[in-house]
Amino acid sequence: MTPSAPQASTPAEPAVTTDVLVVGSGPAGASAALLLATYGTSTLLVTKYGRLSDTPRAHITNQRTVEVLRDVGLEERLLQEATPWESMGNTTFCTSLAGEELGRIPSWGTDTVRHADYELQSPCAMLDAPQTITEPIMVQAAQERGARVRFDTSYVSHVQDDDGVTTTLQDRLTGLTYTVRSKYLVGADGARSQVAADLDLPFEGPGAVGGALSIVFEADLSRFVAHRPSVLYWMLQPGAEKEGVGLGVLRMIKPWTEWMLMWGYEVAAGPPDLSDEFVRELAVALVGSDDFEMRVKSSSPWTVNHHFATTIAQGRVFCAGDAVHRHPPTNGLGSNTSIQDSYNLAWKLAHVVAGTADPSLLETYDAERAPIARQIVERANQSIADTGKILSALDLEHTEADALERQLALWKAPGAEGEKIRAAVREAIAYKAYEFDAHGVEHNQRYASSAVVPDGTPMPEYRRDPELYAQPTTWPGAKLPHTWVTRGGVRTSTLDLVGRGRFSVLTGIGGAAWLAAADTLGEEAGLSLTTVSIGPGQPVEDPYGTWADLREIEDGGVLLVRPDGYVAARYPSSPPSEQQAADWLAAALGAVLGRDLGRGLDRAQR
Repeated sequence: MTPSAPQASTPAEPAVTTDVLVVGSGPAGASAALLLATYGTSTLLVTKYGRLSDTPRAHITNQRTVEVLRDVGLEERLLQEATPWESMGNTTFCTSLAGEELGRIPSWGTDTVRHADYELQSPCAMLDAPQTITEPIMVQAAQERGARVRFDTSYVSHVQDDDGVTTTLQDRLTGLTYTVRSKYLVGADGARSQVAADLDLPFEGPGAVGGALSIVFEADLSRFVAHRPSVLYWMLQPGAEKEGVGLGVLRMIKPWTEWMLMWGYEVAAGPPDLSDEFVRELAVALVGSDDFEMRVKSSSPWTVNHHFATTIAQGRVFCAGDAVHRHPPTNGLGSNTSIQDSYNLAWKLAHVVAGTADPSLLETYDAERAPIARQIVERANQSIADTGKILSALDLEHTEADALERQLALWKAPGAEGEKIRAAVREAIAYKAYEFDAHGVEHNQRYASSAVVPDGTPMPEYRRDPELYAQPTTWPGAKLPHTWVTRGGVRTSTLDLVGRGRFSVLTGIGGAAWLAAADTLGEEAGLSLTTVSIGPGQPVEDPYGTWADLREIEDGGVLLVRPDGYVAARYPSSPPSEQQAADWLAAALGAVLGRDLGRGLDRAQR
């Protein structure tokens, strides 16, 4: 029986209305619906699938993403279901699980040297939380907070005008089509995004650069791995007598009984036939033993991409996630960047829909997130290329069947040649820190747009490698630094003082005028502003003195922080007068929101 063609059943008036229509229920779409619903914005989420993700694709959940879920009250739920930070351990390089181990690299801040860097940067832990965990958590919470969700519903097309977007959808169960009228449309429909294609968004990059197989299976492999916990086990098998490029990965899903096998192949040759026999042979080769039982849950080929959109929005339509940045899973950037796209966009949509911001605010989504799309696509693909350094160190850039065995013998041999190879292998594995400990890629994202008010100071120079190390700053356009302060004697992160969909005003002793101005301005502008004073005897205290070290302003200075935790503007010292405090704050907030709040815009930049 063949699927029926879409039937014309569109009424004269749209069948459904909503403030925001979100297409796609992956990390970008699920988080967009969650955030919008949390902010009180009418939202409809549709997905062509009959269920949420049933394969544990993206899994590394970085601190910034956990901060987002913390902000909407879901961190504890995630912690209950995810693999904890301490179990993420190393990344191991070997010929097979039972074969030669070439080396390990501590990953995701789990080693003693880097762990402090991670703990100083965020109140949140790194987690291993596959999409099979994160998507249900986010979608369920979105529904509980008022979002409507429709499965088996395909996006067909859209038309936008000055007042909104009319989107045609198809019910895949009945074949009937209907329209949704929304103020805005979010295309979070994945790497084959039809929304992005309909917008004809410009993309750069070579596109498909490789192919890979993903095979999810259950098998108890404890005896091979429990003594060396890792999330990822990289296998080097060049010259292996099977289709592919000789590089594979066994990824832990559940310790140590559920796994995802990934095996690369030349994309031009097409994927191998995923027969039961081939899948078993591949698993045996990577495990290095046939003494295990396995139950295959799923198997599929996919494409390794190097592709990013240079423009990610057009008019009332915005694209997020894999729809606009397509890359390999290296660095664990995919779902994290997708969720952070939505975190950037959702508060802006909520304020515009509520009438508290001018629609021009929405233009800053493209200005702020399109550069990030390029950055993470290039970083992830560079990490794939960097794996070649390990092959080069062993002189395995050829495919003779006995090359690996011969080079491993040299690697273990005494003498100058063996010592040279061992040093090269150690250096090549250590270089993979740019994949497995690239803390700065996550935390050093800086924004420049009209939603950020420059203060005339240059961006602080990086003191250490900006890809490997996070460098906190309150420079406008940077994320508010985390440190531990106390509120009512209870230890609290500075990040917990802001967010919740609201703008925040942070000051200290001598900053009372900022707080008074914020209260008055909030009433005038129809906004609920969070006000915080930090210092001895203040509602929030700094007993460790670390906030004073990080804030980069005087006690009586002020930070205006956006709902996504980014610093929108700062003033270095106590205001000269209450009126000037009111003028500066109105100008700064007005600049971000695109509204004239009654004071001179240029004063915010003084």
